[in-house]
Parts: sequence; C-alpha cells; structure tokens
Amino acid sequence: MHSFTVQQINDILQGELIGNTTQRITGVEEIRNASLGDLTFIGNNKYAKFWFDSKASVAIINDNIVLDPGSNRAFVKVKNADLAMAKLLEAFQPPTPIFDQAIHPTAVIHETARIGEGVQIGAHCYIGKNVVLGNGVTLYHNVSVFDDTTIGANTIAWSGTVIRERSQIGAQCIFHNNVSIGADGFGYRPADDGRGLVKIPHIGNVVIGNGVEIGANSCVDRAKFNSTIIGDGCKIDNLVQIAHNCIMGRSCIMAGHSGLAGSVTLGDGVIIGGSASIKDHTTIGSGATVGAGSGVINDVKAGQTVLGYPATDSRDMLKQWVALRRLAK
Repeated sequence: MHSFTVQQINDILQGELIGNTTQRITGVEEIRNASLGDLTFIGNNKYAKFWFDSKASVAIINDNIVLDPGSNRAFVKVKNADLAMAKLLEAFQPPTPIFDQAIHPTAVIHETARIGEGVQIGAHCYIGKNVVLGNGVTLYHNVSVFDDTTIGANTIAWSGTVIRERSQIGAQCIFHNNVSIGADGFGYRPADDGRGLVKIPHIGNVVIGNGVEIGANSCVDRAKFNSTIIGDGCKIDNLVQIAHNCIMGRSCIMAGHSGLAGSVTLGDGVIIGGSASIKDHTTIGSGATVGAGSGVINDVKAGQTVLGYPATDSRDMLKQWVALRRLAK
C-alpha cells in the first residue's frame, strides 16, 4: 500500500503547503466520499463548500481558491489541480500485471518474426510472418499481430487487441482491450444487375504515430489504398470508429462513441466530443472543437467551435437554441 506524508506530497507537486497534518496519506478519493488518510482535489470554487464536511486529510487546491484547511489538515496549493492530480495519481498507481516469464510457451510466434530486447508476450498470443516488435513491447494474453506489421519500442497492447497485416505502429503507444487496427474499411457498391452489393477491396494499411493511446473496443480501419494515419500523441476514447483513409494530425482527442467516416482529415489538436459524427471527405482544421453529439457535414475552419446537428458555429447555434426556447414559451 502506498503511504506518503503531506510534505512528501508537496515535494512531488512543488506546490505551496498550507497547514499541516500528522496523518499519513494512503489513498485518493472524491471530496464527498473521502475518509481519514485520504487526499482529495478542489479545482473549482463550487466544490470548496464540501471541504468542511469532508473527512479528507489533505486537498490539492487551485491557488486562486481562498479556504482554511482547519486543524490537523492541509492544503497543497498549485496552479492547476487537474494537472497536479494526474501527476500524483502516478505515484499512487498500483503495479501492472506481472509476467511470470517473458514469452509464454503457448504464444505462437512465426520463425521470421523479429523480437526486440525486453519484449513480453502473454499466453495465447499470435505473432505472424515478418512481424517486428521493438524493444520493450508488451503484448498481454490473446493479442494477435498479423504479417508484416511493425510495432515500435515500449508499446503496450492489452488483451483481445488485433493488429492486422501491414500495420505500422509507433513507439510508446497504448492499445486497451479489444482494439481493432487494420480491419477492412466499409465499402460497397450496388451490383450491375441490381441483385446485391459488391465489396470494394481495401488493400492499404494503418500507420499510427508515437505516443498514441486508443481506448477499449475502438476500431481503426485500413485504407482502401495508401494509409489510414493517426498522428503522434493522439488520444482516442473507448468505442470510437475511425474509417478507411482518415488522416488525423498530432495530439487530436476523440471522446467515446464518436466516429469519422471515410477520408476525413483532422488537423493538429482537434477535439471531437462524445457521440459526434463526421461526414466522409470532410476536413476539420487545426485547433477546432466539435461539440458532443454534433453532426459535421461541412468543413470546419481552424480554431472554430461547432455544435448541433447539422453542426454550425457554436455562437450561432446557441442563439438558435435560445430563440427556440423563447418560441416554445
């Protein structure tokens, strides 16, 4: 069990210590559910009122919040409590599952595969022909990596992940449970005789940059030709669909249940809210934000925020919502 003094916590965060407590900190909890020995966070004034009834011993608070910690309790004041929380949760993070042996005997590894130093491969994994695993790659049990795929150093794939043939994966990536990379794109056309649908082959691949994290049960389809591309540092939530031939720039964020249809292009730093859907062949400029539940059917300018279905500039959409509410009254 992790245990810290309040001074050790302050040393980690390099904040300003207000008050003091002799209680050692052994856990992290939401302010209303915290117990003696827990640490909590106050990043907004609306949560400050809960401090007086909370049993937490220490709180990390934004430096613009004026509050007295009370007897045998302490605050660590920081510029941004949310970022401090991320840093501190690393210190409290429990260890990941331990491999009893680096490569489990039930793993099936093709003789042409190249395995780097420090690679860990769990039970019932499959490693195909000409696969290259960089140093420090970790594949938990039941991961499949198909032929001619390259995975960069220190990438982690959790159980159930399937990485199809010819994929190119960067370093320091994390793929959570049941991620699908490189499946066929969704492409069909009516048959000439009108009696069915003709499947369009997808012969391209998927290229994923460094430091990409993809949540559980999300899918990245391979390109019809050329590549579906996810740029460095992108973070993708659970249950997200990225269709064939999409191109994502650096450090984009996609929240759960959102989706890109085929050949969508995102610039750098684009944020896609939960359950938003983006029409095929649409371009969203760098730094743009798409609100949750929105449906984008036209290009979005760099830095613009759009809302609604169909999505339009957020200021215009908010005016429409206000007008509709007045009309209803």
